[in-house]
Amino acid sequence: NPDILVGENDLTALSYLHEPAVLHNLRVRFLESNHIYTYCGIVLVAINPYEQLQIYGEEVINAYSGQNMGDMDPHIFAVAEEAYKQMARDERNQSIIVSGESGAGKTVSAKYAMRFFATVGGSSNDANVEEKVLASNPIMEAIGNAKTTRNDNSSRFGKYIQIVFSKHYHIIGANMRTYLLEKSRVVFQAEEERNYHIFYQLCASASLPEFKEFSLNSAEEFHYTSLGENIFIEGVNDAEDLVKTREAFSLLGVKESNQSSIFKILASILHLGNVAIVAERDGESCRIARNDVHLQHFCRLLGVELQQMEHWLCHRKLATASETFMKTMSSKQALNARDALAKHIYARLFDWIVEHINKALQTSSKQHSFIGVLDIYGFETFEVNSFEQFCINYANEKLQQQFNSHVFKLEQEEYMKEQIPWTLIDFYDNQPCIDLIEARLGILDLLDEECKVNQNLGLVTMETSSSSLALHQGFLLFQVEYQCEGFLEKNRDTVYEEQINILKASQFQLVANLFQDKDDASSSKSSKVNIRPLKTAPKVPNKEHRKTVGHQVRVWFCRDSLNLLVLVLIFLETIRISAAGYPSR
Repeated sequence: NPDILVGENDLTALSYLHEPAVLHNLRVRFLESNHIYTYCGIVLVAINPYEQLQIYGEEVINAYSGQNMGDMDPHIFAVAEEAYKQMARDERNQSIIVSGESGAGKTVSAKYAMRFFATVGGSSNDANVEEKVLASNPIMEAIGNAKTTRNDNSSRFGKYIQIVFSKHYHIIGANMRTYLLEKSRVVFQAEEERNYHIFYQLCASASLPEFKEFSLNSAEEFHYTSLGENIFIEGVNDAEDLVKTREAFSLLGVKESNQSSIFKILASILHLGNVAIVAERDGESCRIARNDVHLQHFCRLLGVELQQMEHWLCHRKLATASETFMKTMSSKQALNARDALAKHIYARLFDWIVEHINKALQTSSKQHSFIGVLDIYGFETFEVNSFEQFCINYANEKLQQQFNSHVFKLEQEEYMKEQIPWTLIDFYDNQPCIDLIEARLGILDLLDEECKVNQNLGLVTMETSSSSLALHQGFLLFQVEYQCEGFLEKNRDTVYEEQINILKASQFQLVANLFQDKDDASSSKSSKVNIRPLKTAPKVPNKEHRKTVGHQVRVWFCRDSLNLLVLVLIFLETIRISAAGYPSR
């Protein structure tokens, strides 16, 4: 490209648009001009500066409000303004997709877009709905974000937020959907990583009088918060962040009593992780250390019967066609079951919090239009990649496929149909890689089959299918090497019904409600667990407990009526229509 074009704020203005030219242009803008944003048509490319920049104040929002997208320097506010303007002008709902690798700055970008809408679309009365919408951020970051080796504030779940507007285009409410929470982080973190922020916020505030009953101390003292061997984040004060989290809860109308219950449940999870399970000499059974203080705290905080929980942490039921038997568990099986219970409790609490945030943000007024903001987990490749990275990267491959389909395939078909002179662009099609994962007898199918027949929870081998997979052209397309140890256990995600029944019988209403299934609402059957062999036909386990994680992920991305992908398609269809007006590009 000629020197005069180097540093252009829109990549489509370059005479030659290829990977080296793109990277060079971004480098020049970032290093020489301190610009982190560059347009590529209607797509905004952002470079994470890993520092706070003074370019997001209210005066900057006002400067971009009402301006056309190309009239000012590239900025996230320009994209937000374009979405707001098109919603008002064309009366069509809009969505902003924020994508990129882990640590690229997606969550921050999504927050700035929401801040723009809250400012320009502020409510016309004293309801302060926009403040409530923004208040959801510190809560969701506390319970859904964590430190990884690549990002101190990494979103460990996907979220889609719809900001709802009135016919006068004022914010009147919002709704949030979440996807694929990384539950395994509750019980395991790699070196230099942390668990979810909320645990460290609680431990840092353990000395508060109202937290005395939680029996907490430093995060270093708990198994679930010390696995990464570094409980601190430079520049972050966990105690101060808890104050912000509590203020956000209060702003959203979560009562002090419910906040206390939330913190009780979180504290109980930390104590559960410290429950010591001791192997017996036979290697086939185990027990909990006598008078285990952490088990006592766990049961006290959740209001459940200690003896029952102590028993069912080390035993499980086996059902035949006519009988149900009690069986001892090895220490390894019991530890896996304990961790599965901790993950299940956290996931149910996470869903409850999201549900109550949505209740606080819902509106009784008539919805006229909405703008959606999708913040999806980024593509990940770590030193050790496990089942979580496999699911996250599968999600990113599916979204990339949608982007390819609409920006390349359908766009070029449109040019051909309109008989516009055009040289077809060759692009990478990741369909073979996706087929390898989700097609019949693909990796997800094989994993589910192994979960049915293989009782070895620690390791999944691909020996039985290596010949068929090796012949698959997608087998060589993986960019990430995955450590298969633990795949089966994480995919199975077994939670024993006996333990859940004990929680259903909690003396605390919130705890009991968390674990009630819809079918249980009208049932008056006691949740007391009988430890003697039963002669009657066993109760069919709840379907939710039998679905594998892989099955849930595949259903999410393959269902035609899936709301998220419909929204992605709507947005990318907008890209296609807009781009069709610029044949020279």
